[in-house]
Amino acid sequence: MNEHEAYRIIGTPRFGGILVVSDHASNRVPADIDLGIHAELLDLHIAIDIGVGPIGAAMAQRAGIAAFQGNVSRLVCDFNRESHAPAVIPIASDGHAVPGNAIDHAGHLARLERFYHPYHTALAALLDDAPPALILSLHSFTPCLATHPDEVRPWQVGVLYNHDDRAARIAIPLLEAEGLTVGENQPYSGKLLNETMNRHAEADGRPYLGIELRQDLIGDAEGQSEWAERLARICNEVALKLGD
Repeated sequence: MNEHEAYRIIGTPRFGGILVVSDHASNRVPADIDLGIHAELLDLHIAIDIGVGPIGAAMAQRAGIAAFQGNVSRLVCDFNRESHAPAVIPIASDGHAVPGNAIDHAGHLARLERFYHPYHTALAALLDDAPPALILSLHSFTPCLATHPDEVRPWQVGVLYNHDDRAARIAIPLLEAEGLTVGENQPYSGKLLNETMNRHAEADGRPYLGIELRQDLIGDAEGQSEWAERLARICNEVALKLGD
């Protein structure tokens, strides 16, 4: 594993392979950063996309698949936001204040220089050095938000895209054939929340598949193993169909 403070690379990226990109795979907070929150909040979705780190790592054990994962909590720096967006260093998330992120402009720029820019620079270099046949952008979502407990999310998996829906059009029927409830641009729209893929895939015409998994399905090793197998299989099929 190749590890940096901002990211980690698991497996060996290969030309024509599959790269699993997970911006929110870690809940790590560096020792010199105090977010001013209770430690138990770091185990919640506001700090990490639950389940995606182990799924990406399991997929990277398979031939032709590697994983590129964020190595700090999204509360430290959210890699899937524009660099100028307020939420790139959030001062609140799902009803929880993050007082340690109320930093001045110089502190804000320093945080971006330390984490955000190295993350995106490394991902861009990796994609240039070993262009994959498909990028899997892997995230997870809660069955409902704490701030909207009455809005239950029925989808087991969401497929997200912005302008480029090539992989999505192939993947949606494949996922539905597994008996899954699939949300197209649900529970979030890739037309609104897609910064990493907009920057590294859509801007260069690289095909990608944006996937959101419901966290109650991947909170344990059994669910993570099941989804790692399913996504590896489906991503390979999508990549083959894209090449036809």
